[in-house]
Amino acid sequence: MGHHRETEFRPAKAAVITVSDTRTLDNDTSGQLIQEKLAEAGHKVTDRLLLKDDMEVIRAEVEKLLGEKTCRYIIITGGTGLTERDVTPEAVTPLYTKHIPGFGELFRMLSYEEIGTAAVQSRADAGLCGHAVVMILPGSTKACRLGMERIIIPQMDNRGGCTFRGVVPDDH
Repeated sequence: MGHHRETEFRPAKAAVITVSDTRTLDNDTSGQLIQEKLAEAGHKVTDRLLLKDDMEVIRAEVEKLLGEKTCRYIIITGGTGLTERDVTPEAVTPLYTKHIPGFGELFRMLSYEEIGTAAVQSRADAGLCGHAVVMILPGSTKACRLGMERIIIPQMDNRGGCTFRGVVPDDH
């Protein structure tokens, strides 16, 4: 594929997972925003899941999605705080084949511009899991908007030059 710029947009396939003990699909504004941002950008949502804050459940569902190979991106919102129930990073990071530390670093830098030092409490993260990129965002809708608009959507665009699309090429 090389590093040449493509001019024709190709949609990517993504799964959206919300981790929450309190939300339902009806009031999950963060998962809804992620789904809307993907659709606005022309991408296809293959799965939309709502999971409880349970490490085994989260890991099993991500492993299942990875095994099905129906998408190249898994975007998870929620479970990234510092409370005992927040276990999304612990559930997902063992699945990484390569950690992408710049994702969390950039998210916290951009978040700092909006919320100040509270950004240090974010455990946003990402990693390559074989054929797919798994990205973890905080549960707040504002944080999801920031992550989608400033990092994820640009990185999913095949016309962007150096993006995730060069790492996880589409199925043909």
